[in-house]
Amino acid sequence: MTRGWQITVLALVSVSALGAFAWPLVADVESAQALAPVTAMTMLPVLLLVAALALDRSIANGTTVALLGVLAAVATVLRALGTGFGGFELVFTVVILSASVLGARFGFLLGLMTMVVSSLLWGGIGPWTAFQAFALAWVGAGAGLVGRWSNTMAPLTRRRWIRLAVLATYGVLSSFAFGALMNLWFWPIAVGSGTDISYVAGDPIAENLRRFVGYSLVTSTLTWDTVRAATTVVGIALAGDVVLRALTRAVTPRSTLPRGDGTQTRRSTVLDEVAVPPIARRPRVRA
Repeated sequence: MTRGWQITVLALVSVSALGAFAWPLVADVESAQALAPVTAMTMLPVLLLVAALALDRSIANGTTVALLGVLAAVATVLRALGTGFGGFELVFTVVILSASVLGARFGFLLGLMTMVVSSLLWGGIGPWTAFQAFALAWVGAGAGLVGRWSNTMAPLTRRRWIRLAVLATYGVLSSFAFGALMNLWFWPIAVGSGTDISYVAGDPIAENLRRFVGYSLVTSTLTWDTVRAATTVVGIALAGDVVLRALTRAVTPRSTLPRGDGTQTRRSTVLDEVAVPPIARRPRVRA
């Protein structure tokens, strides 16, 4: 599958998945209230599989495959260590920093794999798993796009510090967005009827959205999401420079040929970057 088709499939899958997240705002007819969440929970795993199959060729490079496995394992362990500490999650730091170097498609796969593998290992499989996997995959994809933008916009003399500041800002925004997405699909199920923050089937979208904002503020935005955002900023500030340098070095292969043979080392072959054609070997001129 070509890169253009991969992006098209991923866009269609993401739009469909977003509809599954937002079913309380889409299924505004009372008769659809019982069917909509079941449909959303059923379609998300299928969409995850489609996205993974569409992007499998994006990790054809051996170095990228190895990095994906190692980083997913590290993020899985860090997610387990942060479970139960009220939003203390280092997994966002790993996904954002990795995707900013390795690209949006790599970040999508890293977020997806981290959630699925960690849920399988630590017994967290449930109807929420596919929602978590998609939400973190979007965080990774967004970090890849932000990383590319920061590379092209920041001056060379200050690029490192500006890049870290941009990634930290993105970490804050994505932490709150992740919390809001995870609240949205579960909100009608978690809250009973008859309260000011209850979902009311058939009400206008604006009214239900107002109730949802109130629900999010009370349940996660001021607590879990804020702690997650602060943890991500601290993680990027402390480890960002070292991790970015290490990942950049890992995907930039060095020439194994002796010096002076007229060859030039190419940059990374990660598919999200522009491929650089090999430079032909120049013949030596003998006296």
